[in-house]
Amino acid sequence: MSYRIKYHHPVRSEGQVPPEGSPPCKRRGELNLHFSIFNFQFTIPLLLCWALACLGPGQAAERVFDFSTNKLDAPPTGFRSTVAGAGQPGDWRIVLDEVPPTLAPLLPNAPVLTKRPVLAQLSQDPTDEHFPLLIFEGEVFGDFTLTTKFKTVAGAREQMAGVAFRIQDERNFYVVRASSLGNSFRFYKVVNGVRDNPIGPELEIPKGVWHELAVECNGNRIRFRLDGKEPMPELTDSAFAAGKIGFWTKSDSVSYFTDIRLSYTPRECLAKAIVSEMKRKHPRLLGLKIFSRSAARPQLHLVASDDDKEIGKPAGQVEQDTVAKDAVFYGKSGRKVFVTMPLHDRNGEPIAAVRVVMESFPGQTQANALGRAAPIVKAMEARVGAATDLTQ
Repeated sequence: MSYRIKYHHPVRSEGQVPPEGSPPCKRRGELNLHFSIFNFQFTIPLLLCWALACLGPGQAAERVFDFSTNKLDAPPTGFRSTVAGAGQPGDWRIVLDEVPPTLAPLLPNAPVLTKRPVLAQLSQDPTDEHFPLLIFEGEVFGDFTLTTKFKTVAGAREQMAGVAFRIQDERNFYVVRASSLGNSFRFYKVVNGVRDNPIGPELEIPKGVWHELAVECNGNRIRFRLDGKEPMPELTDSAFAAGKIGFWTKSDSVSYFTDIRLSYTPRECLAKAIVSEMKRKHPRLLGLKIFSRSAARPQLHLVASDDDKEIGKPAGQVEQDTVAKDAVFYGKSGRKVFVTMPLHDRNGEPIAAVRVVMESFPGQTQANALGRAAPIVKAMEARVGAATDLTQ
């Protein structure tokens, strides 16, 4: 196989920056359930899978947030405390509280409540536009169902508890919240720091009582359940397709959360999603590969391919020169032609090499091979804002 070099000016495109994507598999944690029957005590170890995020696309995964391994009176691991609006970040800690058992009691006289670790927001900053956020940093979620129990505990100005989801940052997210003082259940979105009009009914939400909340996102459709009932009709909104999840309170609200469970569809990294999409749109392609870098591996390597077994292979000299020199390479072998082109970020900088493999035909020239490959790479560039988008 022979290659000839031809220099190519960057193709500048203004693509929307896509959300971050697939995370690594996390470790497993162990939760010990303690039972006491008559005078006998025993412990049952229960393995909880914190994430099954390395399942293939379309397969359901589940994450259970178990705070039994966290130190009491300390922040939970894997989360970041921040604030939307005014004031300081909240004071999020793990505390002991009485919670109804998740499983039905084995005996009629078994205790109705058991003390166990729960997540608590304890700051009582009375600032009105003060929204403490605790964001889970381990993953980004698109389609998911999150269930949690919450309890409003105290607050002179407010008694609110909520879930923020599809979080982009502290200025862009969705939130659903319940208010015991205001007797209301509301959903709204925040875009560039501006809150839109809340949607939702007036509902009695007693303080000091555990309530069950479920948030379900499927594409642009959003549904809620509160204590087993749907408090409002299904909503549609396309502002945020994916993002992080977190817990939310307002002003001086002291609120608790527990029994947090998240089922979701694992997301492909953008590079893999683009390759799959281009293969569907161009079924006659013989091969399509993206060589880029990642935070964990700074050397240029194969990050997406129509053949998953190849992923991770180091880039060859052609791919390295494609990115380093912002150059296009053409090659031919038998009935195959190979075009390797740079993929540019929104500033026109080369961040990856794309190898397009096509079937040759009589009279095939370098010029028409480049003409066949260029629209494919340009369409890929429209999906990429920065190098990190490809592999996160």
